[in-house]
Amino acid sequence: MITVSRAKSPAARAAYDIRHGRLERSLSLLTAAGSAITAAEIYLEHDRAGFGNRVMWWPVLLGPVGVAAGLAGFSSERAAHTALPLASAAIVANGLQGTYLHIRGIGQKPGGWRLARYNIELGPPLFAPLLMSMVGGMGLLASALRRER
Repeated sequence: MITVSRAKSPAARAAYDIRHGRLERSLSLLTAAGSAITAAEIYLEHDRAGFGNRVMWWPVLLGPVGVAAGLAGFSSERAAHTALPLASAAIVANGLQGTYLHIRGIGQKPGGWRLARYNIELGPPLFAPLLMSMVGGMGLLASALRRER
């Protein structure tokens, strides 16, 4: 069995950290990257919809907050236990709110839920806000795990 001090390759170090639940820094960095990518995609989709509702700006504005908190959690253990869970909880809550709004938006399309297949395909994307919640969930998980050595 390879111990931490004898693990010479990055792959062996990563395997050790995963086995021992030490993923705080890695998941913090993935949260930052996921927040940036998700915010850019949300901006493009909401811009296509003309930002018809002011609430459409919230996930776009939470993107940089997630990036900053993820990077801070990567570099500082203290930030990983304070700023990262706060930002991540806000991202999860906003994703759940977006899911509700997208479900409501599909219902408001002509034909509503009676034409579910058509309106789901051409209306607001039903599962997109849940992907944002997953990014926030990664940040919450990162703040609960142990830090890599």
